[in-house]
Amino acid sequence: MLPRQSSPGVHADHEAVFSRKSMAALWILWAAFWLLMIGTAIEDQLRDPLTRWWQPILTEGSSALVSTGWMWLAVRARGRHARYLDKPLLWFASYLRWLPLIFVTWITAVYAIRFGVYAALGRTYEHSSWGFVVVYESLKITYIAGLWLGVLFGIDSYGQWQLQGRRLLHTQKALAEAQLAQLQGQLRPHFLFNALNTVSALMHTNVERADRLVAALGDLLRISLRSNEHAMTPLAEELRTLELYAGIMHERFRDRVTLDWQIDSTVLDIPVPALLLQPLLENAFKHGVERTVAPVHILIGARRDNGSLEIVVSNSGSTLAPEHRDGVGFRNCRERLGIIYGDAASLLVRNEGDGVAARVSLPLAESLP
Repeated sequence: MLPRQSSPGVHADHEAVFSRKSMAALWILWAAFWLLMIGTAIEDQLRDPLTRWWQPILTEGSSALVSTGWMWLAVRARGRHARYLDKPLLWFASYLRWLPLIFVTWITAVYAIRFGVYAALGRTYEHSSWGFVVVYESLKITYIAGLWLGVLFGIDSYGQWQLQGRRLLHTQKALAEAQLAQLQGQLRPHFLFNALNTVSALMHTNVERADRLVAALGDLLRISLRSNEHAMTPLAEELRTLELYAGIMHERFRDRVTLDWQIDSTVLDIPVPALLLQPLLENAFKHGVERTVAPVHILIGARRDNGSLEIVVSNSGSTLAPEHRDGVGFRNCRERLGIIYGDAASLLVRNEGDGVAARVSLPLAESLP
């Protein structure tokens, strides 16, 4: 009996990896092999003046015809044996165990064709003793079967390797997207909590300003919810989110903070991770503005620099302590950059002048390998 049929999913996957190009290449090689065999037979047998031109063609052509039938069956049955590709001995054994049946049917069919053609031409097909024929043709079949099973195994193994590679990339992408979604989910409650605290601080002192803050917060939440659909967003959209957040915070600290936007207009269409910059600006307000009564200057800048998009969010009025450790926001940003860009992106936070600067470097598409 043939091995039990593989599950539909396994068989479908195998059909997918055995592409039309692979199939075409296999049959082209098969045709070239038998043309070479026929050509060699013609060259050898035509040295005998008693040999007619069609006789070597019939001899090798009948072999090619019956062999092609068995090869077609082997190709059709490859899905049944795909599960053995990681165990080559089992894979070959699952095919070679059919050799006794192949010997009988092949010799019977080939010699029936030869006898039939000769009889139709009024001639008698002469051959060696049947004992010699069985041994000789069986060895020939074994050689041909081993050669072409090796070719088939190589093509199938390569196809499975490609399939596994695609599956791995798909799995990695799915895991990365899931992790990004989780990280984005961690950000939203964090900045929403701080924004609501700002609104709460103004509710009983300046209703008009609190009303403006609630409207701005609504716009901010709408953009935040839209960003949930995509891991990346144009820099212009990310800066719009940043402006809304900055507007909310500026309403609270309007007499103590100035914001300076230095954005190169040529970089506005470059995609960046959604909600990447908001934690950096939030950190500037938290550590640079909230902890001092002195005026604080916050700079937000973006420009191209040697194949990278360089973004900076800096504030005056505070410096990092020697024992400084990144908070949730910075760790979150670094994890997201690592997932999306690997080692090609960076986030550095350090003291610069009389304040702190967070610098993000993102590779541009044309600079990626």
